[in-house]
Amino acid sequence: MALTRRSLLLGAASISALALTAARAEEPILTDDGLYKQPWFLESFLDLSDDLEAAHKQGKRFVIMWELKGCPYCKETHFVNFAQPRISDYVKANFEVLQLNIIGSRKVTDFDGSELSEKDLAAKYGVRFTPTFQFFPERAAPLKALPAVKREVTRIPGYWRPDDFLAMFRYVNDKAYESKSFLEFLKSQPS
Repeated sequence: MALTRRSLLLGAASISALALTAARAEEPILTDDGLYKQPWFLESFLDLSDDLEAAHKQGKRFVIMWELKGCPYCKETHFVNFAQPRISDYVKANFEVLQLNIIGSRKVTDFDGSELSEKDLAAKYGVRFTPTFQFFPERAAPLKALPAVKREVTRIPGYWRPDDFLAMFRYVNDKAYESKSFLEFLKSQPS
């Protein structure tokens, strides 16, 4: 086959399309309950202490992502934020993400041993809108004695733009919350 300008352009276009496809993160899956789910999200027996300890053994942090069917900002989190490999790769490497439904009925065992529906657990933790990300300390044992409002180290309330979203995951992974506020952390980051 003779090389022509057209065949070279088509070949270059095909290579560019393959490169873009490879650069995108895995596509989220629409589940039976109407939530989008990343293929790498934690598969869980819904025991928060066990999930946190398993994450710790893997050298990762534990985070809960609260969602709701039809939530446009939840979808945006999946299709904008997690679609960026710099974000999804960082989160996958450093966190175990448990997805819960803010109005769900699955039974979840909380850190204190109580068994609640997802909906009741969301109410217990004061989660009122979606998406909400709850970040927890590295170990589960101390959480049993704490009231629910004192268990998490921080949270992302609602949708955050990709740069701030990734910065919060770095803030937690670096344990910067131990010495500074999130705003102080953002100001200390290189531009």
